[in-house]
Amino acid sequence: MFKSYAETPPKGWNSWDSFGASVTEEEVLGNAEVMAKSLKDYGWEYIVVDIQWYEPLADSCAYHPFTELRQDEYSRLIPAENRFSSSRGGLGFKPLADAVHAMGLKFGIHTMRGIPRQAVHGNSPILGTQKTARDIADTNSICPWNTDMYGVDNTKDGAQAYYDSLLALYASWGVDFLKVDDIADSKLYGTHSGEIELIRKAIDSCGRPMVLSLSPGPAPIERGTFFQRNANMWRLTDDLWDNWEQLYDMFGRCGKWSAFVGPGAWPDCDMLPLGHIGTRTAADGSEARMTRFTKEEQRSLMTLWSIFRSPLLFGGDLRKLDDWTHSLLSEPYLIDAHQNGRDPKEVYRKEDLVIWVSESDTRKYVACFNLADRPVGLPVAAREWLQSLGGELHEVWANRAVSVADAETAFIAPHGVALYISK
Repeated sequence: MFKSYAETPPKGWNSWDSFGASVTEEEVLGNAEVMAKSLKDYGWEYIVVDIQWYEPLADSCAYHPFTELRQDEYSRLIPAENRFSSSRGGLGFKPLADAVHAMGLKFGIHTMRGIPRQAVHGNSPILGTQKTARDIADTNSICPWNTDMYGVDNTKDGAQAYYDSLLALYASWGVDFLKVDDIADSKLYGTHSGEIELIRKAIDSCGRPMVLSLSPGPAPIERGTFFQRNANMWRLTDDLWDNWEQLYDMFGRCGKWSAFVGPGAWPDCDMLPLGHIGTRTAADGSEARMTRFTKEEQRSLMTLWSIFRSPLLFGGDLRKLDDWTHSLLSEPYLIDAHQNGRDPKEVYRKEDLVIWVSESDTRKYVACFNLADRPVGLPVAAREWLQSLGGELHEVWANRAVSVADAETAFIAPHGVALYISK
């Protein structure tokens, strides 16, 4: 059963926030080495190569319209050899995946839904069928921000064979995680349910466990049950960057989606734009930088993602990992809430004060967030949740024991959080 592929929310690294469309094999391996050395013991395990790994000319976050892509004889995209040298000779991502696996980690890739336009224009064959790329393509189904693909018409004979051949190729490479884009909320057409079902069947028959992540968002909540039945992760937002407005907005999204959180199926708040990001320009055109989030905002982000149990895909360049960021990624109470939490939910929201609760086998959690631009104290309504923790409390971020009375009289910093646990 595919839900067993992600019984707890996946944790890993994705190349997009640092390298956009242009990550190289050297950069992937360098980040994997740091994860294996510094984060694997804290449950971080996936190394994911994001978009355009098949494009030789990729050089930033920009997409090059109608550029030539690397493709095999069966209409399937393959790595650009000038960026992934170990793929030469038709080896694809297998040597890179093997190297990642040898570090005790897992390997993932991004792909766009559909079939390459150049395969359709060239009418190239599809493995396992007499049908061709032109036979199964829906040339009216396009992505508005990327010209690489046409959609696949799931009603056409040969459509399943194409996706079966694609997932068989990925399985032969050793792929453990597949992020499919332009599919959870296509900007033009909504959710591409037919192609999601083709991909689900192809993964189930490929012979290799593979986490399925659907992008971008916002995924429509009325399709929540459908996503639970077909994917391990689905995005709640478009790309999230390091600005407070987007983080503020995420509290509302998490509050609505918490009922869908459970083993094998994880609503996804998107990557963590923390640490050093934008090495070759971020999506907003800015230069390489440390995250713009304040330390209070970083704590709020990590606390919300963890207590809500969103997948955690770090976007910073791990080769430049600083002590502060490492402390966020290795905080033991967040790890417990994220991996072992039960029934996470928002229990209070009024005038930019938000309270979330959760519990694991060993403790209960009460997270009090201040979304305002000024310090605020806790409302009277917080007392019952704090009392539910028992006598003496521990506030995680201040790392000190407190009483309920102490908590009630303390102020939470602007955009900050107080995370209380049972002692």
